Amino acid sequence: MKRVNKNRIKKDPPIKQVKQENKQTALSGGGYNDKVIAYRDLHIHALFSSLGRMIATPFSSIMTIAVLAIAISLATGFYVVVANIHQLTGSLETSNQISLFLREDVSDTHAKKVVENIRANQSVQSVKLITKEQALEEFKEYSGFGDAINTIKKNPLPIVLQVLPKNALDEKQGLDDLLKSFKQLPEVDFAQLDLQWVDRLQAIIDVAQLFASLLNILLAAAVLFIIGNTVRLEFYSRRAEVVISKLVGATNAFIRRPFLYTGFWMGFISGVSAWFIVTILMLILRSSVERLSGLYDGAMHLLFLDFAETLFLITASSLLGVLGAWAVLYCELRSAKSQ
Repeated sequence: MKRVNKNRIKKDPPIKQVKQENKQTALSGGGYNDKVIAYRDLHIHALFSSLGRMIATPFSSIMTIAVLAIAISLATGFYVVVANIHQLTGSLETSNQISLFLREDVSDTHAKKVVENIRANQSVQSVKLITKEQALEEFKEYSGFGDAINTIKKNPLPIVLQVLPKNALDEKQGLDDLLKSFKQLPEVDFAQLDLQWVDRLQAIIDVAQLFASLLNILLAAAVLFIIGNTVRLEFYSRRAEVVISKLVGATNAFIRRPFLYTGFWMGFISGVSAWFIVTILMLILRSSVERLSGLYDGAMHLLFLDFAETLFLITASSLLGVLGAWAVLYCELRSAKSQ
């Protein structure tokens, strides 16, 4: 019996060593993988528990999310409108052309030679020749005075050359120089380039972009305040739970976690709802815009939010929700600590 006991004592680790190992394991809090798993489980629990609390109060949650979705959709809607209007600048180059009215004594053959000389200019993209007969037919068709014009024995309209410069919107000084060179041609009676309406349209678009940016900032601040106030009210409704958690040693990060996920869910759901609102509105306007575009030779097509813009919208709204919740919780926990 004594030999067995001695062998057992030799094989088994000393009690002091076992206690020391257990103490080190307890102090270390387990292995790295265990910490990661525990951290993941805490976040998953906070994520879905915060969603469950929102579902438990559907009326207040729906009202808050509806207000947030409308605010976000307004900002997104202005951005989409400005992006669609900005399409017009893409077609300005084709409209920003120089019209050269040739002298009355210039024949069609001579006008074709002038066209070839102008096409050789490196600053010119294309040249269109409109003869006297073509100009008269167009005038009859669009003026509504066809019968009166038929009584005229001599065609009073001149030959017109429509010159489309290269990079018309980017090099206005080059356009002015090109216009001056055309005016010096002996065959040209009058040269016309109207850039004033282009400048006005570009200025309107710039103002619209600036207004959309300022509006987005204001609406983003509104989203922050709405989510922050909602999280603050929830924090006060669970104040007893927070106090008990603090008494048992809970950290501020542990207390903040479910409220931050509440802000995340509000921002995320509001962003998705705003995307649906904007998309539905654009679909309603689609037929009217296409009909208007048809009157202008299809120069404008309705643009929707692409994948990158949609992803940015949902990510930005989610981040705003988290940021608004964090700001409120930081102030509340700091004031509670000072008390």
